[in-house]
Amino acid sequence: MYKILEARELAANIYLMVVEAKRIAKRCEPGQFIIVRTDEGGERIPLTICDYDREKGTVTIVFQIVGAGTKRMAGLKDGDSFQDFVGPLGCASEFVHEPVEELKKKSILFVAGGVGTAPVYPQVKWLKEKGVDADVIVGAKTKDLLILEKEMEAVSGNLYVTTDDGSYGRSGMVTQTIKDLVDEGKRYDVCVAIGPMIMMKFVCKMTKELGIPTVVSLNPIMVDGTGMCGACRVTVDGEVKFACVDGPEFDGHKVDFDQAMKRQQMYKTAEGRAALREEEGDTHHGGCGNCG
Repeated sequence: MYKILEARELAANIYLMVVEAKRIAKRCEPGQFIIVRTDEGGERIPLTICDYDREKGTVTIVFQIVGAGTKRMAGLKDGDSFQDFVGPLGCASEFVHEPVEELKKKSILFVAGGVGTAPVYPQVKWLKEKGVDADVIVGAKTKDLLILEKEMEAVSGNLYVTTDDGSYGRSGMVTQTIKDLVDEGKRYDVCVAIGPMIMMKFVCKMTKELGIPTVVSLNPIMVDGTGMCGACRVTVDGEVKFACVDGPEFDGHKVDFDQAMKRQQMYKTAEGRAALREEEGDTHHGGCGNCG
């Protein structure tokens, strides 16, 4: 059992939990995820790691209520426990593998949309600890749905907040802020975008026009988290990949977002899942080695 040391609501239907998980905290890196299960009969839910403390042995997760499983999670309080808390899974951010001196030469932009702010935070924090300041754009539909603003401000070089309805910060989509910053004279060597699929698609469209290499995290399309279910099958540069075992980070300019979003919709129904299995054959699964 994995004890919940802190549980609180960040915004409407968005929750943060600090979980005692010493082995995971010791090994995890920014960009990776865990799989959580509330109890013996609970749903297995993959969630990107928001933060970790190796000394205290804790891992922080942030999630939004989207179904029965996450609704049950939201009901847990301080002192309750998870039945399963498995990880770290997936590949760490590519920044982790780069020499720090090379990173210091780069101008890096992060773009976070909605709950995507949670997986962006540990990457920006990791860079800050290495002496690398990154610019961060955080977007939300409204001010009330904005999360982790103070935490992000503490670790970023420059923080730009934007809301779709203009209720706080800059007005409009994150793509407009990207263009505005470049028009103001900012130059970026790489962009990392994490958020809803539609947001990442249009961020990549914008950054491609601006000539900025872009990395995206496809954690929104993960279901099983091991490659066995086929939900996160995606085409990257013409090749079949699986977000949970090959990612979750990919070159955003090479991801077929339209295909991925179409699969997301089809995967929601039993009929759709059956159609995908028949259509994709032995490439439907990933974690089991394309068993067919």
